[in-house]
This record gives sequence, structure tokens and C-alpha cells, in this order.
Amino acid sequence: MSRLGSGTSLIVVPADGSEPRTIHLSPRRIRLAAALGTLLGVAVVAMAASWVPLARGAARSDDLARQVDSLTARQTRMERLAQRLAQLEGVRDNYNLRLGVSSSADSALWVPAARASAGGGEALPDDDAATEPTVWPLTVAGAVTRSHLGGAGADHPGIDIAVPTGSYVRAAGGGAVVEAARDPDYGLFVLIDHGNGVRTRYGHASYLVSDRGWTVRRGEVIALSGSTGRSTAPHLHFEILKNGRPIDPFTMVTPP
Repeated sequence: MSRLGSGTSLIVVPADGSEPRTIHLSPRRIRLAAALGTLLGVAVVAMAASWVPLARGAARSDDLARQVDSLTARQTRMERLAQRLAQLEGVRDNYNLRLGVSSSADSALWVPAARASAGGGEALPDDDAATEPTVWPLTVAGAVTRSHLGGAGADHPGIDIAVPTGSYVRAAGGGAVVEAARDPDYGLFVLIDHGNGVRTRYGHASYLVSDRGWTVRRGEVIALSGSTGRSTAPHLHFEILKNGRPIDPFTMVTPP
């Protein structure tokens, strides 16, 4: 490369031994090339800088999409529950009509967190959010058909309460749902963590209202009773665990 006058000359020597060629670059072309190079560099830096927020936005969009899917699934479950409850209320009204009983006589049974005693159920305390499981896990009294036998395995770790299929099962205390699934023995069941090492389990449900990860209040309906799993008749299996060991529920819960 050499400078001639007011420009720059490039001498290109071909590798095949042919005649060298001279390319003359004027100062104007050099400035234009430098300007284009600068613009290209700025464009590359700008694209790199804009890619980071775009990537973050895409990640947020994926997270929002997952949240929308979760909320949609929850709404679908609640709509199905509403349909199921409407069917049960229709059955109740039909029975009441045949028996000549006013539908208002046991209307509190059909309110998930009833505060007034009705049909044998006890009134709820004012503090629905209290975590300690102390209230009866049903909106009806039911009949205790099997008691706690002091252990797990071959023994019976909870109590069995005979109730019709579709009866409301409610949380004995407020807490977090750590499991809502199906088990070969318990059938459809809900496990609630109340803190301080205390958990409650509700088994043999026909339908689960709550889902894993939900926070429930004391008295909130979490399932409908049934006879799923190892069961011979509709009933609720209710147990209280303290530090992983079953205790007699009657030491904390008073039957109506």
C-alpha cells in the first residue's frame, strides 16, 4: 500500500503470478468506508443491547403463560365443582320435597364455611384462619364406625366417619395443602400442613375441591366424601399427624 498525492493506492499481487493490480482509493472513499464501518459497529452494539430485554421479556411471557394455564385449569375445576354442587342440591331438594322438609332447615349444611350449628354440625370459631385443627371435618355429624388404634401399618391411624357420598369435607384447621392426589389405600385424599409439625389427612373422597399448593381456611370445603381406595362403604377417613406420627383425633377435635 502506498500514498500517491491526495489518495491511497493498494497494490494487489495475485498468487498465480499474474500482473499486479493497483487500486486507488480517494480520501472521500476512505472516509465513506470508515463511516460505514462505524455505523455497522454501532448497529451491532445496539442489536446486542436490545436482545437482552427481549430475552427477559420472552421469559416473562412464558411465565405468564404458565400462570394463565394454571388459573384456567383451576377455574375449570371450580366450574365442575359448581355443577356437582348444583346436582347435589337438586337431590337434596327432591328428598326434602318427598319428606315434607323445608329446604331452609338444613341450608347451612350447603354453605362451605357455615358459622351456625345445623343438622348436628357445630358452629365454627370466629377465626377461620387459625391453623390448629380443632373443628369437626364434616358439615354433618356422621357416625364414627372405627376409632384410632394407636399406630400406622396394621393398626388404624385415624377415625372412620360414615356419611353419604357427596357430603362436604372441610378443613379441620387452616393451612397449606401439601398433597391432593390418589392413593391405593386412601383413594382420593387431601393432606394439609397446619404448621408446628401438625398435619391432617382426609381420605376416600369422591371429588377433590382443593389442589396441591393451595392455602385453605379452617372450615373451608376441601373435598366431597366418597368410597374411593380401600373402602367398602361411603365414609371419611380422618387422621391427625404430629411430627409424622398419628395421634387420636379426639384429643384435638370434639365430635358434634
